[in-house]
Amino acid sequence: MLQGEERVKAPVGYWTIRCNNPDYTAGFLHLPVTVGAVLSARTLLVSHMTPPTVTVGGYDARVIDLHTHSSFSDGSDTPEELARKAASLGITAIALTDHDTTASHNEMAAACAQYGIELVRGVEISLRDTEHMRTGPNGQSTPTGVHVLAYFLPLEAESPIQLLLKQLRDEREIRNRKLVTLLQDQGFDRLTLDDVVSHAGSLYSVGRPHFATVMFEQHPEIVGVRNDENWGRLFVDWLGNDGRAYIPKSDMTIEQFVAAGAGTSTFFSIAHPLVNYLPYRTDNEVDQLMPAIAASLRERGFRGIEAHYGGTSAETRALMIKLTRDAGMIPTGGSDYHGSFKTDVQLGSGRSGDLRVPESVLEEMKAAVA
Repeated sequence: MLQGEERVKAPVGYWTIRCNNPDYTAGFLHLPVTVGAVLSARTLLVSHMTPPTVTVGGYDARVIDLHTHSSFSDGSDTPEELARKAASLGITAIALTDHDTTASHNEMAAACAQYGIELVRGVEISLRDTEHMRTGPNGQSTPTGVHVLAYFLPLEAESPIQLLLKQLRDEREIRNRKLVTLLQDQGFDRLTLDDVVSHAGSLYSVGRPHFATVMFEQHPEIVGVRNDENWGRLFVDWLGNDGRAYIPKSDMTIEQFVAAGAGTSTFFSIAHPLVNYLPYRTDNEVDQLMPAIAASLRERGFRGIEAHYGGTSAETRALMIKLTRDAGMIPTGGSDYHGSFKTDVQLGSGRSGDLRVPESVLEEMKAAVA
């Protein structure tokens, strides 16, 4: 299954709380509350109301987006469509960070050259942080699942980092085949892997949202008619980490993956750090707890933290930028754009609508690996 955030769309009028465990359900819990209500976990709460539209060429400064996804993983846009949209917004540099793969690089490089945009090599990976444990619903303590962004990584198939990416893709394919069998054994007898792949586009792009789509299509008598409530319930009952058809992801650790980048120009940054480590926390709590996490990451080879993240408020981003600087690290940033699969996330401006990652961040990253 996809080694990335698999989110479900909530209708206008919903707030979305990001779950700490990337393995949990579809990545989000949906709570129907009054729009505009103030909740204590404001650090990670964002409205599903449509964010402000960014007009063509409307940025006040040269901005970049270092966290995007294409149809090569769990995004809806082809690399060409993604580059074209970036150019229309005046984005000067972009990183395509598909999950577990750089197969989209050549197509994206050609498109960026066509539209005059700088392309940064990138990938996003789901790993385990053994220094930060979490307690699951069953009371067991397990390493925290985190998302990691790797930039400027080598593209040669025989490089250690590419070999690990292939291992992750192969493991996902095995899990997907096991999931088909498991679901068929539990009554979803009309569901086939071919049906699931037809929605994903390729075997390596298959994720739980594609399984969910086919489950609704083939077996509404089990999961009900597809709507937002039933979609969320399906993940809780079937595909989430407490579901009847859950199959665990890879146990590859941060240390293993970072070690594979030794001797290369690879730059590691932790994606959406509050999602990974400090969900449901106030800014005061983040201010107290994040420094130790940042220090731990720096000691293990990370040079960046995605402090400019479009899923948080401007106030929280400012705090995260300060804490990242205090740790002697670079505040990277991006929108986490997935196209039509996350309609509330805009390229360049994120879910908040006011994200602006300065071009100077990329210059710092280049200098760090020079």
